[in-house]
Amino acid sequence: MILPPKVTPRAFARLAAINSGRAARPLRVAVAGGGCSGFQYEIDFGAAAADDLVLESDGQQVLIDPVSLPFLAGASIDYSEELIGARFVIDNPNATASCGCGTSFSV
Repeated sequence: MILPPKVTPRAFARLAAINSGRAARPLRVAVAGGGCSGFQYEIDFGAAAADDLVLESDGQQVLIDPVSLPFLAGASIDYSEELIGARFVIDNPNATASCGCGTSFSV
C-alpha cells in the first residue's frame, strides 16, 4: 500500500482563495521526467480522471495521477509565501537530491 501524500490546510486555503468566486478547479500535482535532477513536479489545474487519487477538504480538491503517486508517497504539499515569491511546494521524502528551485528532484 502506498502512503498517499498529505495536503496542508494552508495549501487548501490558498486553493480556495484562488477558486473564490468561480467554480472550484482541482489542483493537479504530477511528476514528469526532466528537470535538472531527473524528475520534475508539474502543478496545474485540471479535471479529475477516473483513476486519480483525490485529496479533498472543504470542497477543494488536489489530484494525483496513478503514475505519479509512487513518487509522491508520503510527501507533503504545502503553500509558501516568501520574499522571492509564493508557490505550492512539495516536501518529498522519496527525493534523494533536488535542485535549488525545488521543482526538480531525483530518487
